[in-house]
Amino acid sequence: MSGKYFQVHYGAVNRGGKKKAMNQREKELCSHSEEETRRLGEIIGKNLVRGDLVALIGDLGSGKTCLTKGLAKSLGVSDEYEITSPTFTIINEYPGRFPLWHVDAYRLENSREMMDAGFEDFFNGGGVVVIEWAEKIRDILPKETLFVLFEYMDETTRIIRLSGREAVVHRILTEYQHQ
Repeated sequence: MSGKYFQVHYGAVNRGGKKKAMNQREKELCSHSEEETRRLGEIIGKNLVRGDLVALIGDLGSGKTCLTKGLAKSLGVSDEYEITSPTFTIINEYPGRFPLWHVDAYRLENSREMMDAGFEDFFNGGGVVVIEWAEKIRDILPKETLFVLFEYMDETTRIIRLSGREAVVHRILTEYQHQ
């Protein structure tokens, strides 16, 4: 794997430049291909447990669905399911080791629409929730959420930033580095 890990921040920094709680960690890596992004998704999936929530943030075509495909694979979702962004259905459910709920918040006006649809039921639903366009509903996401931010660099290269619980982020990136 040619992905390179190259920056560590202790304590994630919010927009105002103030540090978040120290049990949060943000790490940054570079993916040079769809395969590397899918592989990162597989590693993330291996480190998730029932009830985890992964928030994906990035522009159209930045790698959110690609990462979700890898995550689904590691959760045991069968290859017979095509993992696609649920832009019009809002939520796709896939069976695996435990359910994977793939959410796309792109078409939502605000987080209230998500709550009105019963989204809070997924927080305690016994599966894993992956949300594309999570910035649209960030205000309702639990503090334990794993955030994955994608920055488009060129046709194949993405800067990917992970932030969340320090132990989880550390496990993910340790495994990614050793691939």
